[in-house]
Amino acid sequence: MATIHVRHLRKQYRTSRRPHDVLGGLRALLGRDSIVVCALDDVSFDIEEGECVGYIGQNGAGKSTTIKLLTGILVPDGGEIEVAGLVPWRQRERNALNIGAVFGQRTQLWWDLPLIDSFELIGQMYRIPRARYRRNLDHFVDLLDMAAFIETPVRQLSLGQRMRGDLVAAMLYEPRILYLDEPTIGLDVLARERIRLFLEEINRTGRTTIVLTTHDLRDVERLCRRVLLIDHGRLLYDGAVDELKKVHASYRLLTVETIHAGIVVTVPGAEVIRREGAKTWLRFCPEQHSVAELIADVTRRYEIADLAVAEPELEAVVRGIYEGL
Repeated sequence: MATIHVRHLRKQYRTSRRPHDVLGGLRALLGRDSIVVCALDDVSFDIEEGECVGYIGQNGAGKSTTIKLLTGILVPDGGEIEVAGLVPWRQRERNALNIGAVFGQRTQLWWDLPLIDSFELIGQMYRIPRARYRRNLDHFVDLLDMAAFIETPVRQLSLGQRMRGDLVAAMLYEPRILYLDEPTIGLDVLARERIRLFLEEINRTGRTTIVLTTHDLRDVERLCRRVLLIDHGRLLYDGAVDELKKVHASYRLLTVETIHAGIVVTVPGAEVIRREGAKTWLRFCPEQHSVAELIADVTRRYEIADLAVAEPELEAVVRGIYEGL
């Protein structure tokens, strides 16, 4: 059995709608008009132990609803879920011991207490043996470089410092599964890098299963080999990140920098998509024109200072998929 097992999951919400016709005032007196919104529609997937999976989609696609169902906060309208062999909403307390969760816009830390006091309270709540608590805390504080602010009240921490604190709070009791909802939103480059290194470490050494929902697809490319793409409650794609790029973006990018600025670089089989100073960006399809042939053609025609070939970024691929829907 997979660590996370989801089959034919459905969830609907009933929401109020403001009437726009001439009877609006009367309707307001008699009762609100409402509509049913389908947040999840026949969603199925399995996630194995130790996987790090990106769960991506536009706002309102169904990502947060899925996480709330997996954590046991919500009850589905249909389908089945098992997380580490438990049904989350039926066995909430046992499920809570198996999972950690970090939500970018919320915190589980005590606002007016020093950060270390929040960790101490969590250690007591989850009855973590003292030796294991100290070992985990020391390791995480070192990994996330938190020694300088561990005695600081949470309300005085920067967003990046608080996020690091939330990650430690979520992992102190060694849960099997970690759910992350926008863990790097609003963070500077250094804070994002520390968090990515932390997640790589716990996934590699602790075999922690990670489900990552984010709009920053650089996190997905860095951390995840597999991605789930959801739109309007339906799963559009479940597979490898590389395969998603291969299927939905067959082109590659060739960046050419000439010795002299102002040179217009053009070669058959490649489309110029951008120019800046001495640099030209060309798009081409490797199935129609090999990389070696294209580079040879460019170097025959121009004096080259530098060139590089790159795959399209995941963000551009996903944007193209949505634009084609």
